[in-house]
Amino acid sequence: IWRYEHFTEDAWSTLQSGGSVLDAVQMGCARCEMEQCDGSVGYGGSPDESGETTLDAMIMNGDTMEAGAVADLRRIKNAIGVARAVMEHTDHTMLAGESASVFAENMGFVAEDLTTNKSMNIFSEWLKGNCQPNYRKNVFPDPSKSCGPYKPRAALKQHKRPQHANTRSHDTIGMIALDRDGHVAAGTSTNGMTHKVPGRVGDSPIIGAGAYADSSAGGAAATGDGDVMMRFLPSYLAVELMRAGADPSAACKTAISRIKRHYSEFFGAIICANTTGHYGAACNKVAGFSQFHYMVSNSESDTPLLKSVDCF
Repeated sequence: IWRYEHFTEDAWSTLQSGGSVLDAVQMGCARCEMEQCDGSVGYGGSPDESGETTLDAMIMNGDTMEAGAVADLRRIKNAIGVARAVMEHTDHTMLAGESASVFAENMGFVAEDLTTNKSMNIFSEWLKGNCQPNYRKNVFPDPSKSCGPYKPRAALKQHKRPQHANTRSHDTIGMIALDRDGHVAAGTSTNGMTHKVPGRVGDSPIIGAGAYADSSAGGAAATGDGDVMMRFLPSYLAVELMRAGADPSAACKTAISRIKRHYSEFFGAIICANTTGHYGAACNKVAGFSQFHYMVSNSESDTPLLKSVDCF
């Protein structure tokens, strides 16, 4: 289940030709990485404060509860592939930063520049506009008017920064795959927030936040404002609610509601699927984001179906 038709088709055909649910998740996410879907996944998008594009990804096996993730991955295009290599070729769950790139090269992944003319243009326009927007607070010089380098400023009182509810500045490819034998896998891939502080890692590669899979209950995957969403582990919560008997739509809605209680203006959505093949989604309603669209492929239709849910 996800938002992009071609990638759903890739994953579905992988399952139909005998591939595993892990293969399906990896194949779909990798296609999205190569095609830079929405500019928010893969190379050449979302440059950070230094102009570099870095990638986050994870994949999870709902049978064994094994997972692999990479965060702040540099110079390697196939982030979901590296995440699976972490799962299958190490006893670890997550590798990050420069060391993750070295690991990837040792595993046979090709190092290449993730910068494109488009990402360099985004970066240079941002510099011309005094580095607005950015994600700094309680620093000097004033981050709402100027670029860094920044130093900490003792805050006499917390200034509430304007919310960056730009629904195009960050997004994720999130996917859940379920086969006829009840195996569940989930995965994500993203290049994070545009103009993020270098080193920033969002919810996407965090197990239970960006995605979660358990073949005894179901799977979930999230997208949106990862800095807020990761604090609530919405994918883990949704799977646990399905385990307790909630239908997928209700599980998704409760996971979003939990975040809304503290951050009513956050931008985010979650998709959920249980082991019987039922699915649903939920999203938080903010300006410019009143409906969430996602794609479904299953045996009931020859082509991927575009589904939508009204945000609340």
